[in-house]
Amino acid sequence: AELDARRIADNPFTLGVASGDPQPTSVLLWTRLAPAPYEPGGGLPRQRVTVQWEVAHDARFRRVARRGTVTAHPEFSHTVHVEADHLLPGRTYWFRFRTGSWISETGRTRTAPQPVSRPGSLTLAAVSCQAYHDGYFTAYKHLAQDDVDVVFHLGDYLYEYAVNAVGGARNYTDRTLPAHFNKETKTLEDYRLRYALYKHDPDLRAAHAAHPFVVTWDDHETENNYADDISENDDPPAEFLLRRAAAYRAYWENQPLRRAQLPSGPDLQLYRRLTWGRLAQFDILDTRQYRSDQAYGDKAHVPGPESDDPARSITGATQERWLLDGWQRSNALWNVVPQQVAFSERRLDLNARAKLSMDAWDGYRASRNRVLAGAEAAGVDNLMVLTGDVHVAYAFDIKDDFDDPSSKNVGTEIVTTSVASGKDGADKPANWDTLTKANPHMKFYNGRRGYVTVTLDRDSALADYKTVPMITKPGAPISTAASFVTEAGNPGLHPA
Repeated sequence: AELDARRIADNPFTLGVASGDPQPTSVLLWTRLAPAPYEPGGGLPRQRVTVQWEVAHDARFRRVARRGTVTAHPEFSHTVHVEADHLLPGRTYWFRFRTGSWISETGRTRTAPQPVSRPGSLTLAAVSCQAYHDGYFTAYKHLAQDDVDVVFHLGDYLYEYAVNAVGGARNYTDRTLPAHFNKETKTLEDYRLRYALYKHDPDLRAAHAAHPFVVTWDDHETENNYADDISENDDPPAEFLLRRAAAYRAYWENQPLRRAQLPSGPDLQLYRRLTWGRLAQFDILDTRQYRSDQAYGDKAHVPGPESDDPARSITGATQERWLLDGWQRSNALWNVVPQQVAFSERRLDLNARAKLSMDAWDGYRASRNRVLAGAEAAGVDNLMVLTGDVHVAYAFDIKDDFDDPSSKNVGTEIVTTSVASGKDGADKPANWDTLTKANPHMKFYNGRRGYVTVTLDRDSALADYKTVPMITKPGAPISTAASFVTEAGNPGLHPA
């Protein structure tokens, strides 16, 4: 049955608008109808709703480029995913939705340049790890005002943990969150409601309305430190896959993802490739869904036969082959890999045989060696890995041999800090001295909240690490904590 949209009494566009995965002639537009976002079902009956959309060359919609009608289905919690096509390459567009008498806020998006073109530059932002209960999304408030072409979200968009009535560290005094948020997410309804809580945040809404996002997940969108069908607490795999299916479906529903990413049960192919003319190729990875179980448990451990077993993989064989094949065919100057967990070696102590993170690429060194060998074989001169997960900012030179500090640099890794996870943080975390001494290829380490912008051009890449001094109270200013540059054809980060 269809709901007459004129009967929707309250604004259904409470969760804002978003766009994503820009291609040369198309972009994905997203919204969700939810007049009561914190209620199961979003405050709508289980009926279809007709939604109109339009894309324009200007913010006042005087020159409309494309328009159409789409159905918001209750089976997909009244989310809308429009693949707006027949657009012009390398352009900025504005978009909005309408249903009944309600009109959404206006979003701004852009298309990628033509595949054969050589754009002068591209500015991207990288964000990750936004635990709602750890503080305000102040970083997004600033990012919404920043001049970037595209935002890469590197995972932990959502956390499965309980959020109490005052929003944890946000310490709300002007509102009380419903009790159903105060439990871990396990069911489809749990995950859907949690996305509503997050997406209702005004700073996150502002960032989505301002820029197209390219998203990938890490673990917390489903459950901490899971690996393929193995849960953190070793639940029976069949049981965990039901939870994973719920998490993956809610993820697709609530993100600006194309139909190609629509999940089938507990499976969703999130790894995909985007290009920015011949300036950059982006190979977006998924290092959760197909990985071998972490060696020696999930915690830090000295590497050994179990972690270094060449049969183990962090990407799975199919995705690894897809990545290396894509590099063989790449004609881009910069080959950028947006992904989740630390790629470079990260020694956690000063012992000769140091402990490493078994959840990161350090726990899958055979995977890393195969990927770096594949980059070399493909002649990738300008490899840049974008990383989240660790709630701190790092700048790494990727070494040919991490045991030899004088070995050549084969790429760079830009690790963005968290938007919120870890509360206010500190410029120098407690282990700053140890990690700085233990990792000479680490050029920067900062533990505040924030994000990174990277400007790629034909000569170099400039990374600006943006931080805010606090997030447990709203309204903090943003500043640039450090800037690094790496030259095209000569990898290695230097202070800018």
